[in-house]
Formats: sequence, C-alpha cells, structure tokens
Amino acid sequence: MHSPETQRARDLRNDMSGTERRVWYRLRRRQLAGFKFRRQLPIGPYFADFACLSARLVVEIDGEFHNEVSDQRKTAYLESQGFRVMRFPASATDQGLDDVIESIFWKLDEAQATLPSPHPALRADLPG
Repeated sequence: MHSPETQRARDLRNDMSGTERRVWYRLRRRQLAGFKFRRQLPIGPYFADFACLSARLVVEIDGEFHNEVSDQRKTAYLESQGFRVMRFPASATDQGLDDVIESIFWKLDEAQATLPSPHPALRADLPG
C-alpha cells in the first residue's frame, strides 16, 4: 500500500490539465538545458506542479480556480524550504508557451550561474 502522499501525487499526475500537460511535454526528459524536472512532487504539505530539485526551482501553473491566499501561503512555504517559485497563469501559458519555457530556461540559467565553481585542484583540465 502506498502512502497517501504518493497516491495523491499519482492522482494529480493522471489528472493534469491540458495546459499542465503541454508544459510537462517541454520540461520532461531533461529537454530544458539538461535539467531534470519532476511533476506533482510532494514538498511538505504541498504538491509542486513541476520541480527541479538541482536548481531548487518550482514552476506552478495557476488555473482559473486558484485561490490567491492559498497560493501565497504555498509560495511562502516553498521559499522557506529554499525553493524559488515561478507562477504562470494558465491563460498566459496557453497563449505563449514558448515565452513561459524561455522564462523557465533563464531562471535555470540564473541558478546555474550562482552554483559554486569547483576548486581549481579538482578541475581535470589543469596540470596536477
């Protein structure tokens, strides 16, 4: 028997909106700059629509029935756990999916630039 969180994540993955499905097709299989995304990932009491753990980035697609107060509470929690959160209205995503994907790409690129570079002694291209 699976935990309630695992079952809820499975249900959410099986019941994605058309907009979420289109975003997922662009994020899955490390298609975006080689970053691995997971969908409907449980983080604390919440489920992230899409999460890239290595970049500490959560992408949320907000449909027409999203509650602003609960969305703010979810964002605050995720940020308290060290995640950066990007929110996109489903309508904007439907009208400009390429723009949304490009925004996510730049946020990932920004995360990559802030990662510490390896110590010079660990670099393979330097004489030892």
